[in-house]
Amino acid sequence: RYQQVPPFGSATIRRFSANTSDMSNMAARNFEDLLQCSIPVFEGLLPDPHNKIVINLLFTMAHWHGLAKLRMHSGLTLDILDQQTTKLGDQFLQFKEQVCSAYNTQELDREADARARQQVKEAGQRQPKTGANTKGKQKASPELGAPLPRQPKRKRSFNLNTYKFHALGDYVASIRRFGTTDSYSTEPVSLHLLPAHSTAQILPGGVETSHAEKQIQSN
Repeated sequence: RYQQVPPFGSATIRRFSANTSDMSNMAARNFEDLLQCSIPVFEGLLPDPHNKIVINLLFTMAHWHGLAKLRMHSGLTLDILDQQTTKLGDQFLQFKEQVCSAYNTQELDREADARARQQVKEAGQRQPKTGANTKGKQKASPELGAPLPRQPKRKRSFNLNTYKFHALGDYVASIRRFGTTDSYSTEPVSLHLLPAHSTAQILPGGVETSHAEKQIQSN
């Protein structure tokens, strides 16, 4: 269904791939496009009342996302965002208890294949090295193109105990304290937490963040 969605604008809605569940290394714009087009794509896939729960959840997610991305906030918009955050949490709980529990969900084919490749790699590393000609460059893994062992797919369930759900409740307080979400980034914090020898290669002029305070004062 996502593939049937036509693109819109030069970079507003891009054309989706044939299988969106197999998309990897997605950027924020990919998640945004999937969310913006999700309601017509998911509508009617499940019987009622599950269909209504999913559509209401998708609408609330799109509403929350639009409020969180606003480049200008007021007290009223932040109050609305706070209300939508509470509503979003309630609907996620309803989705997990009433919809997820009614279906037997499993991991994707690419997840099962990745797990099989990892197990083959680990098994090859555990094999003892024999012979005098065995060197570090020699790999113990099977030949390229060898078929992977077929394994049963593991059961997957919707998990709310992750940081991304926990952080939803902090958006309003963060916007009130630091400003809109487009006015700051986690990059400076990430650079500051890196070791000094790593940041010396990243920051201009080879500045070491381990002595950042002294360097700021001297400049």
